[in-house]
Amino acid sequence: MAKSNYITREGYLALDRELKYLWKEERPIVTQAVSEAAAMGDRSENAEYIYGKRRLREIDRRVRFLTKRLEALTVVEPNPAQEGKVFFGAWVKLEDEQGQLKIYRIVGPDEFDPKKNWISIDSPVARSLIGHKVDDEITVNTPNGKAYYYILAIYYHDKLIT
Repeated sequence: MAKSNYITREGYLALDRELKYLWKEERPIVTQAVSEAAAMGDRSENAEYIYGKRRLREIDRRVRFLTKRLEALTVVEPNPAQEGKVFFGAWVKLEDEQGQLKIYRIVGPDEFDPKKNWISIDSPVARSLIGHKVDDEITVNTPNGKAYYYILAIYYHDKLIT
């Protein structure tokens, strides 16, 4: 399944900051270190040179990826017309069948973070939530069978919709 090209404003800015940091700060430092290591002589046994060249390749690979990805992404801003329903960028408070509460934010695949409870728009839970409103029950197909959730609240920009 192809990744969605949607991203929140803050996600886009984070990727842009990473690109600028790699290109303008880290790459020049690593390039200087490689030049200094190369001046020491035999490059075949020079760990600083070998590591520096490897790090430069990693930086260049990431810079290429970020440059292409940022061009392909579409920043999605919450729209007042979507208030009351779950769409991209929403915080959703759910209750499962056991009565456990879960809170997720629906974000793009480039910014999902389980530690923050940010789930990708491409995930089964997010796809099941899209378009639903408070008090709706959703069914999510999981590898262990079906899971059922009840939508308790929806947030956009810290605005609670119950």
